[in-house]
Amino acid sequence: MTAVQPAQTLVVVDAANVVGSVPDGWWKDRRGAAERLRDRLPAYAADGVAGWPGPVEIVLVVEGAARGVESVPGVRVVAASGSGDDRIVEVVAGRDPAQDCVVVTADRELRRRVEAHGARCVGPRTVRG
Repeated sequence: MTAVQPAQTLVVVDAANVVGSVPDGWWKDRRGAAERLRDRLPAYAADGVAGWPGPVEIVLVVEGAARGVESVPGVRVVAASGSGDDRIVEVVAGRDPAQDCVVVTADRELRRRVEAHGARCVGPRTVRG
């Protein structure tokens, strides 16, 4: 009998919150800032994030001007048609219940909402390098 492998940890990144956590001019080019974040994330897909060793599944949730950002190997980009926070909650709630989930955000209300669905939360520095 073959043992069932646990699902990879799902890491959901709140792009707007992570990008907005550093005042580096991101507001001049929101899409470009989201693309730069996306391009840093594949390393985490392989190596994992604080306390969750890789490989992990990474979902980057974008909204507003960043909606056109495309997925890349190791990072699936999900565009929110409305609220990014609502879309993050949908992603977390819709995962396999056996899959461990980590949400990268500093948004207190979003943390409360995703923790109600069994996710754990870490701050933006986790993926800011």
